Amino acid sequence: MAELTSMMNIGKEMAEKLTSVGIESSEKLIETGAKDAFLRLKQKYPNVCLVHLYTLEGAIHDIEFNCLSEDTKKDLKEFSDFLKK
Repeated sequence: MAELTSMMNIGKEMAEKLTSVGIESSEKLIETGAKDAFLRLKQKYPNVCLVHLYTLEGAIHDIEFNCLSEDTKKDLKEFSDFLKK
């Protein structure tokens, strides 16, 4: 199993938060998906924000989070906004 910190965009702090919600490897993050991982983080750490969701999606696709397509960003933003309701 590959460590979370080996993934693009995932630093030590984010890896620790992911581990605390049951996502302990890069394979598990990929299997879980960015939205579900974000939802788990949001429940335990209410201050996580849209940038964290972008970061997770970028890590899964091995790209810098700011290089996500506009369609992907729009979809993720809609998901994040839905959670605020």
